[in-house]
Amino acid sequence: MATEIHAPAFPESIQDGTVATWHKQVGEACQRDEVIVDIETDKVVMEVTAPADGVLTQIIKEAGATVLSKELLALFEAGDVTHAAAPAATMAAAAAPAASRAETAMPAGPAARKAAAEHGVDTAALSGSGKGGRITKQDVLQAAQAPVVSAQAQPTVAASVPPLVAGDRIEKRVPMTRMRMRIAERLLEAKQSTAMLTTFNEVNMAPIMALRKQYGEKFEKAHGVRLGFMSFFIKAAVEALKRYPAVNASIDGQDIVYHGYQDIGVAVSSDKGLVVPILRDAEAMSLAEMEAKVGEYGRKAKEGKLSIDEMSGGTFSITNGGVFGSLLSTPILNPPQTAILGMHKIQERPMAVNGQVVILPMMYLALSYDHRLIDGKEAVSFLVAIKDLVEDPARLLLDI
Repeated sequence: MATEIHAPAFPESIQDGTVATWHKQVGEACQRDEVIVDIETDKVVMEVTAPADGVLTQIIKEAGATVLSKELLALFEAGDVTHAAAPAATMAAAAAPAASRAETAMPAGPAARKAAAEHGVDTAALSGSGKGGRITKQDVLQAAQAPVVSAQAQPTVAASVPPLVAGDRIEKRVPMTRMRMRIAERLLEAKQSTAMLTTFNEVNMAPIMALRKQYGEKFEKAHGVRLGFMSFFIKAAVEALKRYPAVNASIDGQDIVYHGYQDIGVAVSSDKGLVVPILRDAEAMSLAEMEAKVGEYGRKAKEGKLSIDEMSGGTFSITNGGVFGSLLSTPILNPPQTAILGMHKIQERPMAVNGQVVILPMMYLALSYDHRLIDGKEAVSFLVAIKDLVEDPARLLLDI
């Protein structure tokens, strides 16, 4: 008896999703809890897994199709996967133009096979960039638009292929992913609906660097996680937010909502764009807990496994462009939050200290804030408080 495979239940904030990749094809054996299809929304990529051992019998929604919450995706038949694997192998052999190619070719989804037929691309010669080496539609399009390799690389076909003309310019057009479109919408919303200003300062990183050098190894042995810079800035931000509650507030229509807690969003990079998972109740977390959570979020972002709950909410955000070499930038607000802290590259610069020129590891800090709620004096004072706490970490322990 066939079992229906449905899309996940989407939260209220998500209207629909797109079928991104089918990891299993009709007739292909599946094991229980094995991922069979990815559903991409404007916030996260959701994985749909097999309900039991069995075989996929029919795909209702092909790759690229729009789906609603709990909509039917495919039909699945439970059973012994050892027996189900046989028809899958037979289908693959029949579909391949040659038996030798069928043995070596990477699997390709329906959209990829259709594009290959339209553009005359041999999928057996491609290496897939999808999950598990699967050939995607984008791989086929890239191969169709790629320039012909030189005669040295392909001596057997070079004689029949005209050489590239100097000055040829190649363009590639690909649709935006849902997540990228949503990021673009929120950035525009932040620019158009807030009175955003940015104030700057710089911080001497020598004290924290010395602290990490002195205690970094012991810290890692005790807590199983490396002591980085981010936890110090999160801790400093939490203390500064307690002193300046307007920076931790949000605007809801005509009301100001003051939050009695600090949920800190930390921007992390993923293949699909920048995402901001939340450290909830950061005021109750230790430095080790902060480092462990940030590391976990970083790994999940790279694997596309961040949940919607992990990226919802937040009262204040921190972004670190310094990991990519940014010396100075103006971070954009993450509405409905009213402020965001930008960290940057640590660079040695000559500084005047007690009348002497000293080379110090300095970092520029940027605080973008919504001037509708936060005055310039309050924004500057908040940023100075973070600077003081980072330059003298003992203040974090003494709460002064």
